[in-house]
Amino acid sequence: MLINFNNLNINNLSFETDFEQKIKKFLDEWFSEASTVKVQTSGSTGTPKIFEIEKKKMVNSAVMTCNFLGLQEGNKALLCLPVEYISGKMMIVRSIERKLKLMTAEPSLKPLELLNEAIDFCAMTPIQVENSLDKLHLIRNLIIGGAAVSESLKRKIAQNKILEDTRIFETYGMSETLSHIALKQVIPEPEDYFTAFENVSISVDKRGCLRIFAPNVNAEVLQTNDLVEIKNEKQFKFLGRIDNVINSGGAKIFPEMLEALVKKEIPNEAVFIGMEDDSLGQKLILVIEGNQSADFTSKISGIAFEKNFHKPKEIIFIEEIPRTPNGKVNRIELERKISEYL
Repeated sequence: MLINFNNLNINNLSFETDFEQKIKKFLDEWFSEASTVKVQTSGSTGTPKIFEIEKKKMVNSAVMTCNFLGLQEGNKALLCLPVEYISGKMMIVRSIERKLKLMTAEPSLKPLELLNEAIDFCAMTPIQVENSLDKLHLIRNLIIGGAAVSESLKRKIAQNKILEDTRIFETYGMSETLSHIALKQVIPEPEDYFTAFENVSISVDKRGCLRIFAPNVNAEVLQTNDLVEIKNEKQFKFLGRIDNVINSGGAKIFPEMLEALVKKEIPNEAVFIGMEDDSLGQKLILVIEGNQSADFTSKISGIAFEKNFHKPKEIIFIEEIPRTPNGKVNRIELERKISEYL
């Protein structure tokens, strides 16, 4: 369906599918007299939570993104993310704020399958992008969130020779920051550091974890568990989550950094986890999604890891790596699944 927020009349729209009904429910909530809306977290790093967010702050977040991307009234956008989460809700709020024409597609692994016209803006998860490479040229501004963009996916995007008029960004944010507060360009000019939006201040605590002060969207300083490298007052590089750190033989290992190396060599999803071990404390294990592959194992053996203890003690292939409903790897569930395997 198409929702024209430049001339909106909800009563003239037909919300037929379950997904469209969820959109209508959010629109009714948004245009109600209440000053807040309910948002559910993904649960990728713990138990899912539902909390209330001020509409005014969601509008402020929408303005930052729309301004950064240069979106104009009447531009076309595509919503293909679940409306239960902040990512989907914010696509609607951006469309309301900038009076966009919002097309909708049922959230799926191939959200662009039926798209046959150019659009100005879309937000997708990495796995959706992976399955939509042949249609990315139809999008003028694409933001990718929900999980890190792998080196393998970046390489596939860069090899696409028909993306001349497309800009693609990786996002940094969370439910508490009302979607993203920083972007990092993937194409046309690949960037190593995220750049925070205007009116967003960044710093680190004594652990090296990112602190965010974005008064337009959150009155408090937000303390994250994300280990980062600060370049300047606006730019930072994500190193990994401190709660994902693996302690093996007294050495601290950041799995996300190792995963980036592995994904330069193989196309499949790959996740490093630490499993309980009597002598090491935690044993470093690499889990790869897909069928057993001697070729993959050989390529991983050839990786020049910075430290010898970065090499996995064991490589396990599984049919499917568990994910949260919005596509993030569920490390807690994966560890449980592998403990049963071992």
